[in-house]
Amino acid sequence: MGLLSTYQEAFETGDKETLNELLHEDFQFIPHVSGAVVDKKGVLDFAGSDAVRIENNRILFENDEVAVDHCIAHFANGSTSEAVLAFYQFRDGKIIRIETGATPLSEDYQFIVDN
Repeated sequence: MGLLSTYQEAFETGDKETLNELLHEDFQFIPHVSGAVVDKKGVLDFAGSDAVRIENNRILFENDEVAVDHCIAHFANGSTSEAVLAFYQFRDGKIIRIETGATPLSEDYQFIVDN
């Protein structure tokens, strides 16, 4: 199992011991909203909570330096579900940075192509 798939499983199950090993001491999570920056402790506190449910998680690319994944995120607070693209940077065999971009999903969304 690669670093990213190990992280995904540990985050979803709330395996804080594994997450603590996977996240670099200088870790930063930079979500796509409000200019926030979340540190390692913040991610450890959030992991495994019912605040977010992830589905259709796919690793699009991973090597020893970076990775990219895509998923659908559903939020317990009632926020609109989002299609999330995440970029991961690795250092010293650990995740040092995660940055996300997201598209809110609505039930009336349609993909339109002009021909």
